[in-house]
Amino acid sequence: MAVKKSNGAYQELRKALKEGEFGRLYVFHGEERYLLEDSLKTLRKKLVPEGMEEFNLHLLEGKGLDLNRLAEAVDSVPMMSEHTLTIVTDFDLFGCKEADKERLLQVFSDLPDYGCLVFVYDTLPYKIGRGKYQEQVKKLGSIVEFVSPSRSDLLDWVRRRFAALDKKIDDSESEYLIFLCGSLMTGLLAEIGKIASYAKGDNITRADIDAVAEPVLEAQVFDITDAVGARQFDRAFTVLSELYGLNQEPIMILAILGKHLRQLYTARLVLESGQGTGALMDMWNMKTDWQAKKLMKNARNCSLEWCRKAIVLAGETDFAMKSSGRNSEELLCEMMLKLANG
Repeated sequence: MAVKKSNGAYQELRKALKEGEFGRLYVFHGEERYLLEDSLKTLRKKLVPEGMEEFNLHLLEGKGLDLNRLAEAVDSVPMMSEHTLTIVTDFDLFGCKEADKERLLQVFSDLPDYGCLVFVYDTLPYKIGRGKYQEQVKKLGSIVEFVSPSRSDLLDWVRRRFAALDKKIDDSESEYLIFLCGSLMTGLLAEIGKIASYAKGDNITRADIDAVAEPVLEAQVFDITDAVGARQFDRAFTVLSELYGLNQEPIMILAILGKHLRQLYTARLVLESGQGTGALMDMWNMKTDWQAKKLMKNARNCSLEWCRKAIVLAGETDFAMKSSGRNSEELLCEMMLKLANG
């Protein structure tokens, strides 16, 4: 089974899960934990009959993994079932010793038809390997990266999650929710449950979302960018003060603010070129047009020269935070004052 890139590999996996034609070797990684866990759950359901987990499901920890134990697990004959499933969590597949790589290739090359072996990267960061070993793993198995779905798929998923809780939500409020709470489905699932429980009516409103949803830092910092773009600097300083009160690190705030200022500059360029919101979303791979529309609106209040200087100023402030030894909160406040003074 050849490796596919990103969502291509995921779509191939979905097709296999639906049709019951499974590969013998998978590597699961990626930030979208909801899709990863859902795929693992489906694999277990399809391959391991309920009540037979003790015989046909083998769960191994990657830390200190005994490769002989792994070989024994994948070779175990299924009991009252056609398949076995072996899941190895947090093993550094591409960073292990050369001798271990040779042993692993032996195991992978001799996987029985009835067995399915899955390496899962949970807390361990996934690092792609290179060279002959990497190519062999690609040939023998499928490396699946779980990433956030497309905008349309994510909106449809949000709508279906609310429908399962007997609530309705339109695309506009869904876009706002995704912006406010981030596009990762695991985080959204928890927020959807809270909002649905809070909402009194059948239709989810902006007020329902604002009442109980917990915004991600990205959305909180965007409030600063939105205020700066609208020339509402008192509001920008209020939001910044609130973030300091929540013990958010200035260097992290600046990193996100710098990205948003670059997005504002891009929005100004899009306006200069006569393009629309869609062009900005494509350039930054945005999941919602709520943020893009805000940026386009604010870009009309900012000259191209001001946007350029704002980006330079953010870079200079970042350098000062990392090298001058000065108080980071003061440096960020100084940057805000310079932005306010044009």
